[in-house]
Amino acid sequence: MRTAVVESGGKQYRVVEGSTIDVDRLASEAGKKFDFERVFLMIDEDVVMVGTPTVGEIKVSATVVEHVKGPKVTSKKYRPKKRIRVRGGHRHQYTRLMIDFIGKPGEERKVARKEIAVTLEKAEAAEVKEAAKVKKQARAPKEAATSSPKGKKSEKAPVKKSEKAPAKKPAAAKKSPSKSSANKKTVKK
Repeated sequence: MRTAVVESGGKQYRVVEGSTIDVDRLASEAGKKFDFERVFLMIDEDVVMVGTPTVGEIKVSATVVEHVKGPKVTSKKYRPKKRIRVRGGHRHQYTRLMIDFIGKPGEERKVARKEIAVTLEKAEAAEVKEAAKVKKQARAPKEAATSSPKGKKSEKAPVKKSEKAPAKKPAAAKKSPSKSSANKKTVKK
């Protein structure tokens, strides 16, 4: 099993023959072939080839499987006392690549092709299981909510209306002090 370190979109990825990787979105359609231009390292069992900075005679080719979106990343902005509350989100675009071949151009390796076919079948089977699991989880809350016995209405205890408390009598109005005892102000002329 061969392993390599390649560059795509300014980022380095460790790739293995027959595996898939997600890289930043590429401008190529699903099913098209893609070759990595920069290969920094190749490991083949005991043989290790390190580039300075790249290994020139090694080619890594891949097939574009599909274009996918990454997980949602939410961002929030908050400014106190100014009524600014902004919530936003972003999903990054990725391209899923299946690594077909790592080696010298023109080299034929039959073992690698069998490994690729087996891993493709495993990946497809895993995706089918994942999709079925997601559908089942989506259905579960709906079934639980509608699983009340048919023909019977839910019995709820009758609600008692509370009796009104007797009205309170208004407190006796306080007498205001008479004019004579009111605060007298002396007026100076």
